[in-house]
Amino acid sequence: MVLGALGVKMSLREAAKAVRLNAHAPYSQFKVGAAIRSASGAIYVGCNVENVAYPEGTCAEAGAIAAMVAAGETAISEAYVIAGAALPVTPCGGCRQKLAEFGDGAVPVTMATTQGVEQVMTLAELLPGTFSASHMEE
Repeated sequence: MVLGALGVKMSLREAAKAVRLNAHAPYSQFKVGAAIRSASGAIYVGCNVENVAYPEGTCAEAGAIAAMVAAGETAISEAYVIAGAALPVTPCGGCRQKLAEFGDGAVPVTMATTQGVEQVMTLAELLPGTFSASHMEE
C-alpha cells in the first residue's frame, strides 16, 4: 500500500492523483498519473515523463508497471489512470498491451478525470484480441 506524506494509507485513486502532480509534461502540459494494485495488494505508481525527442517519453502506466516489476511482482489485479481532461482518458494502445502482459482480461481499469468523472472497463474490453504468449506457441 502506498503511504501519503503523513504515513496514511492511500486509495488507488488518491495514489494516482498524487503521483500525477509529479508528471514531467513541459511540452504537452498533459499530466497523467497511474496506480496499479498488484496481486499482493501493494500499490505501485507512475506518471508520464515527456522528452523533447518524441516519442522517447514514458507513459504513466508503463512507469507503474516498471515499479511493480522492480519490486519483484508480476501480476496486476486493478489499475487506475487519471488525467486532467473533460472525459476519462483510456490508456494508449501500447499501455493496453503492457497492462495485458501482467493482468488477465477481467482486471478492472478505472479511467478518471481530475474532476471526479470515472469510467471502468476490463482489460478485455480495452484490448479485445490481446496478443499473448500463447500466440508464440506452435
